[in-house]
Amino acid sequence: MTLAKARELLAVQANMGGGYNRNAARLILAEVQGDHGQAAVDALIREFDLETLFGLKPGTEFKKPN
Repeated sequence: MTLAKARELLAVQANMGGGYNRNAARLILAEVQGDHGQAAVDALIREFDLETLFGLKPGTEFKKPN
């Protein structure tokens, strides 16, 4: 997933802000983690203030579901 696509998808989730959206944001971040690494994940968490919205903290490792 490109970072531009991740930003687009996270913007939708952040605007809705519910429990299902938190789970969707976690899945998006897991994809970013695998493709671009922790620094990219942390930058997106800060950019969209996902810590305040969903309790997702920079430094958290997100794994893709099996």
